[in-house]
Order: sequence, then structure tokens, then C-alpha cells
Amino acid sequence: MDLQLLLALVLGIATVVLVVLATRLDAFVGLLLAALVTGFVAGSPALDTITSMTEGFGATLSSIGIVIGLGVGIGKILEVSGAADALARTFVRLLGRGREHWAMAGTGAMVSIPVFCDSGFVIMNPLARSIARRIRGRYVTLALALGCGMTLTHHLVPPTPGPLGVAGILGADIGALVLAGLVFALLLLPVVVTYAAWMGPKLESEVVEDVREAVYAGATVGAGSSGGGTVTDVADDDRSEAPSHQLGETPEGEKPHRVGFLLASLPLVVPLALIVLNTVAVAIDRSAQGVLDPEAEYTPQGFAKIMSFLGHPVVALTIGIVLAVYTLLPRWTPRKQVHSWLAQAAASAGLIILITAAGGALGQVLRDSGVGDALAEAISSMSLPGVLVPFLVATLVRLAQGSGTVAMITAASVTAPLVAGMGLSPLLAALACCAGSMVFSYFNDSYFWVVTRFTGLEGVAAIRGWSGITTAVWAASLPLLLLASLVI
Repeated sequence: MDLQLLLALVLGIATVVLVVLATRLDAFVGLLLAALVTGFVAGSPALDTITSMTEGFGATLSSIGIVIGLGVGIGKILEVSGAADALARTFVRLLGRGREHWAMAGTGAMVSIPVFCDSGFVIMNPLARSIARRIRGRYVTLALALGCGMTLTHHLVPPTPGPLGVAGILGADIGALVLAGLVFALLLLPVVVTYAAWMGPKLESEVVEDVREAVYAGATVGAGSSGGGTVTDVADDDRSEAPSHQLGETPEGEKPHRVGFLLASLPLVVPLALIVLNTVAVAIDRSAQGVLDPEAEYTPQGFAKIMSFLGHPVVALTIGIVLAVYTLLPRWTPRKQVHSWLAQAAASAGLIILITAAGGALGQVLRDSGVGDALAEAISSMSLPGVLVPFLVATLVRLAQGSGTVAMITAASVTAPLVAGMGLSPLLAALACCAGSMVFSYFNDSYFWVVTRFTGLEGVAAIRGWSGITTAVWAASLPLLLLASLVI
């Protein structure tokens, strides 16, 4: 590999680490400085580096910025209306104390099959916060389980674009990849839960103060037997409840405001259902038209055309926030108060959006400078067992530029000509590409910033929590791949 490109990668990552951990500057500035350093060391013309930064920033902002803003707004209305607490009460009652993180991991895995994990995490995070508030602790455990549960199916199971593109490039049967990906995800789910339960309690004290306040609403978090900050004297039934909303005093002549489970779930379920229908309809339409490559030009037809509009995350979440305001809040809530809550939500989303987009800027500079392609070519030229080649190509490209989707598609493109010669089945090669792309999500991955900022983890704590759990499932997928190679 070109040493200049390798040096550009190392110095770029070192820059953001140094800025975040050792200076007064925040991650937003650190990511922009890292992008500039990477472009300069890689030898890219200065103006080209700026262009890559602005394009990467804009592309990330356009895909996730509105979604984060709307999702945080829905979360705020769920919180102030008492709906989030109603959902949490139901989850805790159904699952029993101590198993909430299993529910979060499983829910995340199911939601992320049809829904991008960035959007899914923003939509589901209010539920994790409400459960943590209800049990007085373990928010980090719940958030890590939710986020990484989503990572599993996002990387392994079509019809998410990455695995779908890999199947098309390698000629793997999509149905077989769906089944194999689901088996891998199911086997890796205990790894997610175990790591979250082990690391979450260690990081609970590291949650930044404003997130801690938002999650626990001023409640004292004890040290409980699980080590994650729980107390055992919090009743889980409705009889112990004071009104769990922030609507103020009920006006004379009006009934006290209560939100049931079904009504509380509408602003979450309706957007998710629309996004799922969009994904399914488009997948069926793409298959009918023979357009499986996610990069190929595609025009939806018929029902898929309608759902591609209604099921777009921006439209779906807009519907969700309208439902939240008009079904969860009583008629007597003042308009100015609703506007104030939505303004508070927008303010809290602002920094998250900026940092996430800056991560996209760094990733784009790494892609445009050729670092990812150089790593892929270097590893594919080495003499390695067949299944390890696509796995390691995806791993190194993911480390180089941050995007799991780009990593797995790059790995598939590089190894496609080698698959037959190595004696690999297209299905096994596809699984290797997808599994390798899960490794060590960190500063150049926009999802890293979504999860860690919403969770309230910074610096080393963010790496121990989120980078650690994604690396754990990556490492656990390798023996599964080696076992699969014996039978596929």
C-alpha cells in the first residue's frame, strides 16, 4: 500500500483523537481539522479537499439531518405527554425487571431490517430513555443494546442497501442471504446483550450531565445489584404513579390527561410501518424490474412509487410528529407551549446534526483521497484463506472511511473476480463482506455520532462503549464464518 495514503489515514484519525481528548475544541471542529489533515497528507489539492468535505457534509446532512430533527421532536412530545412513560411501563411489565436490554437489542434488530439504523435509533431512543427512567438506571446498557442490535441486521440482512448490493455484485441468491444473515444476527445477538450488560454499568457515570438530566429527569440513580445504577424500590404498576407528563395543572372541567399504550405507540409505529412498506414495495419492484444494484438508475412504478414517497423517512417522520402533537397532547395545551417544546428539541438536535455531518465530511475525504481503495487492493493481493479475503477487505475499508455500506460493496467489487478462483460460494463471500464491515465504528462513521451523542458518551467512554460493542460482534462473526465455510 502507498505509505503516503497510510500516513494520511493514521494522521487524520490521530488529529481527531487528539483534539477531542486533549484540547478545548469539540468533536465538530476536530473532525473538520482531521479532514483537512487527511487531504493534505494524502496529496489532494487543497480545493479538492474542501470540495470533498462540503460534499460529504452535505450528503450526510441531507440524509440524516431532517430525520434527527423530526425524531427528536417526536421524542420530546412523547416525553412531555407521558406517552413514553406509558410505553416504558408496558415493556417493563411484560418483560420483567432485568431483561429490558434483551428487548432493546431484539427490537433494534427487527426495526433495522427495513429501516436505516440512523433513523431507527432516533425513533426508538425515546423508548430506551423512558425504560431507563422507569427503572432508574442502565440507560447506557439499553442504548448500546438498541444501537448494536440495529447494526447486526443493517449489515447482514437484505433489503438494506449494503447487503442487497453485495448480493447483486457477487451473484448471491438474495433469499439465501436473507436467511443466512438472519441466522448470523440471531447468533450474534447474545454477544450484543452480553457486552452491553458488561460495559454499560461501567460507563453509566460517564454520561454527560445534560443527557443524564434529560434521561432521569432529576431522579437519584442508585448503585443497585446490577451495577448499572438501579434501585429496587420503584414500583412498576400504575397505582404508584403520579401523573407522568409535563403538561401542568389540568384546567377546571377537563379530565386528567392519561395516555394508553396503543395511543402512545402511534407516533412510533406509523412512521416505522410506512418505512417498512416502502422498503418491501421497492424491493419487490426492483426485483420485478431486474434492478438490484443500489447504484443503478431506478424509477419506482405503481404502488412502489406511492410508498417511496409516503415511506421516505422525512415524510414518515413528519407524519409521526403531526400524530404526536395532535393525538398525545390534550386540546387544552397552549400553542406557545407546544412551540416551546419543539424549539427545545431542535436546540438539542443541533449539535448532534453538525457532528454527524462532520463525520460524513471526514469519511468523504478518506474515500476521495483513495485510502479505502488502496487498502482493499493491498489486502486482496495477499495469500490468505478464501473466506478471509472479502472479510479483511471489508474490515480495512470500514476502518479507512467509516461507512459500512461502502466497505461491504467495495469488498464485494474487489473480490468478485477472485471468488471462483478461491473456490468460495457467492453466498459465503457475501456473508464475509457484510460481517467484515461491522468492525470498530468510530469517528469517521456518522452512526457513531448518532449513538454516542444521544447516549451522552464522549471521548474514551464512547470508544469503550460503541466502538467496543461493534468490534465484539465483528470478532464473533469470524468463527461463524469459518464454521459456515465448512457447510456452504
